Amino acid sequence: MNTFGNAQHIVRHFRQIILWPLQLIPLPDDEPRSQWQIFASLCADSPWERLDNEGDSESDAKQDIRYKEFTVFHPYVRRFLYGENFGPWTHTPQDPPGNAAIKIFYRSDVTALRVVPRVGLPSVHFQVEKINLIFFDDTNILFLMCELCGDNLPLTTVHELLYRFGRAYPTGWNEEGLGIHNVSTAEWLGTSGEILASSDFSDRQKYLKSVRNNRVPLTAAHWTFLLHPLVFAVSKEIGQLRFHLIENHHMPKIAYLAIDNPRSLTREQWLRLGMADSLHPDEPLPKYDPEITHFETRFCFDRYWSDTETGPNCRFLCHGRTMFLVGDAQEPYFIDKQRGMLAQFQHHYFTVFLIAHLYRASLLNFSEQLVDAIHDLDVRNSQSIRIFRQRIHMCFEAFLRFTHRYWFHEVSERNDVQSLFLLFGKNLGNRGLYQEIKEELRDMSHYLDNDMQRRQSKTVTQLTVVTAFTLIGTLTTGFLGMNLIDEAHSPLFVRFFYFFVTTLASAAILMIALVLSQRLWDVMEIVSDVQKPLSARFRLVLSMIKSK
Repeated sequence: MNTFGNAQHIVRHFRQIILWPLQLIPLPDDEPRSQWQIFASLCADSPWERLDNEGDSESDAKQDIRYKEFTVFHPYVRRFLYGENFGPWTHTPQDPPGNAAIKIFYRSDVTALRVVPRVGLPSVHFQVEKINLIFFDDTNILFLMCELCGDNLPLTTVHELLYRFGRAYPTGWNEEGLGIHNVSTAEWLGTSGEILASSDFSDRQKYLKSVRNNRVPLTAAHWTFLLHPLVFAVSKEIGQLRFHLIENHHMPKIAYLAIDNPRSLTREQWLRLGMADSLHPDEPLPKYDPEITHFETRFCFDRYWSDTETGPNCRFLCHGRTMFLVGDAQEPYFIDKQRGMLAQFQHHYFTVFLIAHLYRASLLNFSEQLVDAIHDLDVRNSQSIRIFRQRIHMCFEAFLRFTHRYWFHEVSERNDVQSLFLLFGKNLGNRGLYQEIKEELRDMSHYLDNDMQRRQSKTVTQLTVVTAFTLIGTLTTGFLGMNLIDEAHSPLFVRFFYFFVTTLASAAILMIALVLSQRLWDVMEIVSDVQKPLSARFRLVLSMIKSK
């Protein structure tokens, strides 16, 4: 039984944007194309199309919205969102302007979603506004973006959807064999209402087999359908672009809820709504949980919440993985799709949410690369150390590119946009994660530098020993050159014989010096120690020889 509240509130307009981060498998070093370029080449046999210069075909109203979105952000943020400045005097032929770091693909074959939140509840239909794939240059990060909307829905139904929809796989099954925590069924519908793909949360053996064989759960069928021709990393299906899951089954999401008189919501209802992604609808409210006691200070942004009849009454609930914008359905500015909060929700606030999760996904990707490099390191194997050094240097270069191209502490001069950006980052732990990755890279770089210095010191020691002991061969050949053995007038084969014997003797001395370089170095240190008597030094040398 849903315990959201006794009063039945109606959500006049509901809009939800799923933003699912995925980690792409890096391409081979000899592949000249980037991942989005390879995906573009695969689009001919799929419903995906490249979204390029979308403003050219948009109406004046939409172009006006996008212009406002553009001006919200600082110039250095615009550089990777929209590309660098164009003009005949801004760049030289040797320094052409860079395009936007974001590459977007869209599909229009999926027009609706039919979902049953849980067994016993009626199905709910949503209009599918957008389904996009978002690539970022210089990263192995990809986002699946899915925007849904619906009208006149009970708040309890919306709460069920916020909790259950947007899960990549089931976390378990009940006695009836149905997946728990996820929706009962989800179906993507085409333009004629036909079913394009359905969820398979009840296919227990599919998920169990994947975890047993591959140590990773598979994604549900309706999500796999949307991602095609991308292929899951452990799948046996052939595909050029393969992906991993970065986080758990929860997909980040933002939602817009226009409710009649949101001031009538109780604190418990606000709490349940703000924690809808993690608090089960039937679970009693954990009153002493720190997230509950500090809910308003940690997760609420009330710049536009006056709690008065005259308004405004618009509240942001930011939990890191989620952001919900709740407002009064009777306020014209809140529901305005062109200039109001609804337009800003779809553009300004979504973009800030996207940037914050790009940061988190990229940092988690770096963390996994470092863990994988350490896991494969064998300090007893020189080849393993050489590969480890290459991987760390590549990761360090990628981290530098990420830092200087994407990582910023301020994105906008608008107080609401900047405050939300900081709140997202704080609740996601982005800054702490960034410092952790930076320290790990620094530690590994120090290890590699120290290891290189140790190897160079060892090489210098060996060369010093070899130089010292090959003086014997030098003196020997020099002594031969003094005509102690006068074979200048001997037959050629006799002279070659002496040369060959001398060469073998010199080579033998050289090889012995190399093999025993460390021991010989110890001998040289003992013999050269003037603080001890000569007899004591020779005794130490003899004892060292006997012990070894």
